[in-house]
Amino acid sequence: MADLPPLFGKTLEELRTLAEEWGHKPFVGNQIAQGLYQRRVSSFDEMTDLSRGLREQLGATYSLGLTPPSKVDSSVDGTKKYLFPAAGKFIEAAYIPDVDRKTLCLSSQVGCKMGCLFCMTGKQGFQAHLSVNEILNQIRSLPEGPELTNVVYMGMGEPLDNLENTLKSLDILTADWGLGLGVQRVTVSSIGLLPALETFFARSRVRFALSLHNPFEDERRQILPVQNVHALSDVLGFLKTIQKTDGRRLSIEYIAFAGVNDTPRHVKELVRILHGLKIRVNLIRFHPIPGTPLLGSDEAALVRMRDALTEKGVPATIRRSRGQDIYAACGLLSTKALLKPVTEDF
Repeated sequence: MADLPPLFGKTLEELRTLAEEWGHKPFVGNQIAQGLYQRRVSSFDEMTDLSRGLREQLGATYSLGLTPPSKVDSSVDGTKKYLFPAAGKFIEAAYIPDVDRKTLCLSSQVGCKMGCLFCMTGKQGFQAHLSVNEILNQIRSLPEGPELTNVVYMGMGEPLDNLENTLKSLDILTADWGLGLGVQRVTVSSIGLLPALETFFARSRVRFALSLHNPFEDERRQILPVQNVHALSDVLGFLKTIQKTDGRRLSIEYIAFAGVNDTPRHVKELVRILHGLKIRVNLIRFHPIPGTPLLGSDEAALVRMRDALTEKGVPATIRRSRGQDIYAACGLLSTKALLKPVTEDF
């Protein structure tokens, strides 16, 4: 059974095609989707709207494909970081409860190719793209899964580097026939990959967040090597063009580093390059990780940046840190876990 491919993670189109290939009407695929995503069955036997023969055929051909987390770390502030086995390695998902929302920060890759100086996941290097099943399993097998109000693709990996699986997972996550989470409650974060970004906007309606971190292209290159391939001016140019016809919410993720990107000069340039975009800047505290010389800006610097941006007509907020005591910076727990067998209980 363990070697059978997972059924959970297939799109409605794939399930309807499967039904037809097995000699059934396409609507049988809709029934399978309803069991997988809406009723959240835990076995094929629970799909009682299907014939016994079809249930047995499904069980002989597929596994359901649900994998529980191997470990959970709990923070004093209620944040939980779950470790999931995936692709023979490990990935992390962070559950962040708040007064009016329950958010899951999920991963799209094992490791990452982008090599950002401030990211622990990048220091792992790249191991694998997550399948649609492995992306959505972080939601489905989360103990708090039914409580989720928001999902953000801001965990391990660059979502647009795993474009097709990211898009399929978004389809299942937001579709009425799928998990049914509203597109306004889902955000994908990217450092800006073209032309993948164009495909994302053409095929998905969820929100988008650009990881910017420095408004000067030469300085951004020092902390985000992707700048060598995908110029910030090109990315922002595309976003300004698409926003003329696409009204979805955009945000800018900006980790503040002491003396590196938190000066009045950086604020002035941010205002200039973001002119014409309807966005909000999220200023993010940086908590030092092993192997990087960067230090986080202090509270006073963050407040100065927020106030200066807002005064110049660029809405800005300071994101509250969560889960600091459990090293909620993505990649720390999984890096340790990579050194251990998947079956080990740690």
